[in-house]
Amino acid sequence: MGSTGHQYRVWESKLATATLAVLLALPVWAAGDGASATKKTPPPHLRAGEAPLSPAAERAGGNAADAIEQLLAQADAARLRGEEHLAAGHLESARQEFDLAVDLLLTSGYDLREDSRLRFGFDRLVDRIHQLERAALRDTAATGEPPEVPASLDELVEVAPLTFPLDPQVRAQVEAELAALSPDIPVVLNERVLSLVDWMQRPKGRRVIENGLRRAGRYRELITSILDEEGVPRDLIHLAQAESAFQPHARSRARAVGLWQFMSSRGQEYGLKINWWVDERRDPVKSTRAAARHLRDLYEQFGDWYLALAAYNSGPVRISRALERAGSDADYWTLVDRRLLPRETRSYVPIILAMTLVAKDPLRFGADVEPEPPLRFETVKVSKPTDLRRISEVIGVDVSVLRELNPHLLRNVTPPDDPDFELYVPPGTAETLAAELPKLPESERVYWQQHRVRRGETLSGIGSRYATSAQAIAQANGITLGSTIRPGQMLVIPSGSSAGEVRRLMGSSRSSGSSRSRSASASGTYRVQSGDTLSGIAARHGVSTSALAQANGLALRSVIRVGQRLEVPGDGDSGARASERASSGSSGRNVHRVRSGETLWSLSRRYRVSVNQLRRANPYLTSRQLRAGDDLFIPE
Repeated sequence: MGSTGHQYRVWESKLATATLAVLLALPVWAAGDGASATKKTPPPHLRAGEAPLSPAAERAGGNAADAIEQLLAQADAARLRGEEHLAAGHLESARQEFDLAVDLLLTSGYDLREDSRLRFGFDRLVDRIHQLERAALRDTAATGEPPEVPASLDELVEVAPLTFPLDPQVRAQVEAELAALSPDIPVVLNERVLSLVDWMQRPKGRRVIENGLRRAGRYRELITSILDEEGVPRDLIHLAQAESAFQPHARSRARAVGLWQFMSSRGQEYGLKINWWVDERRDPVKSTRAAARHLRDLYEQFGDWYLALAAYNSGPVRISRALERAGSDADYWTLVDRRLLPRETRSYVPIILAMTLVAKDPLRFGADVEPEPPLRFETVKVSKPTDLRRISEVIGVDVSVLRELNPHLLRNVTPPDDPDFELYVPPGTAETLAAELPKLPESERVYWQQHRVRRGETLSGIGSRYATSAQAIAQANGITLGSTIRPGQMLVIPSGSSAGEVRRLMGSSRSSGSSRSRSASASGTYRVQSGDTLSGIAARHGVSTSALAQANGLALRSVIRVGQRLEVPGDGDSGARASERASSGSSGRNVHRVRSGETLWSLSRRYRVSVNQLRRANPYLTSRQLRAGDDLFIPE
């Protein structure tokens, strides 16, 4: 083929890598400013003929004579729409746009090697998609826990022991405020409480109190309704304000988490699930109910709300021991004065009481706050693991909305081991999601999987098992191909075709078929080289390890030797391919009815044939683009 053939193989290699981009899970793609990107509304899906012209074509007055310029503009417009879909988390729509961009050039009828503009445009397009893939693989947040924020209590307890010169007007002001209130929990006014009220009116204290009061608008209705249902005082909401400032991702130095700052053991005691997929301490509904029940139990144990609050902070065992030392008639303030409680617990109740007073009438204490709108949502049961990006696309909202409603989902995927899991969705979308979820194929529900490494496994073997490449797994996990993986280690497995498979599909359009028949025919053989493994050979030939072993009478753990000849089974030996052939009848040709959004490129990957093979088998494609409703013959 010479140098021209070499250039084309370079393009194939780049394209093969690029096609993996949209199949990877990631929360925010590098497509401009992250804050503004998540607010973008993806444009409607445009057909190629509706794509806008490039600036160069516009300068030329959109003259149809420069068809190549218009073709490049259409491909670039599809690529830009794909990036906007990515920014909103709509991966399936992004994949379709990227497929369309590539498909427009591959099926244009032009020789990409002959026109310098097409050659450069194709190269630039593939490079850009490749950059997006690299950005996805580098973004460890794709499968890591959501970013955490410091718990507000850690800051407050540093201030509480301090004493300030108390303005005499403060006591009179607070006493007047208290007289006009009917708090659910009795409020004692002493120097500790008054000093904190005074601090909350100073610049730093006002910032802390205003931050919590602002976010309280989101959760007040939800929390007070649950507190009412559980039969505990509404004013306990100020415990959550002190603990976390209503931040579901708050984590303390002691590793307590969520609105109500549960330690993992206490959360699990009250039915909160905490695992690799979910942390229900961050669920505003379930964590509030667990906190209300825990506080009710503590009040029943100690018969006093101040002691119950102290026990919430330091544990009931510690409070019980302190009471034993102080005497049965001791109250919380006695334990504080005798320093029988930890430093944080001595400040805990005064902080909550001070916040209760200020929150009752913020303006009187100098806090001018516009509360955030209340949280509104519906619930939908999602029995199978499904990516939030896929769900957001189905119901037509930005994925950031679902993340905000479901802070307890740690991996952007609903859990695989909870058939009764309920997802919170925006009002008016539950019915749509419930109707569309059953229609989603299993392969389109998630874009990555989790794999626990077993003894003896290699990256190439794992890649073969999941139909992806060892390189893709290494990049998704921030390791190299030479890195050692250990039993028990958790790996993220990106979904989608491996780069090697895509190269094979692209390359078959210009080969005589010998390379394909060698790797895919039942009569093909392979001579084992030094360092080969069954899984590695299977991956290189696009077959499963079990199929290769079965074709040669081997077990999966059988030892293979250098020079040994192995029979390589063809695609026709796989169940999926066999069923496709059976359905095509004696003609040896499958017929596929084209659906909306499908392209020649996406169908070539599905049926493991090249774009050019599809065009040759369907002559009508030489004069027009593929359309929904077309009957497409799939060559063998």
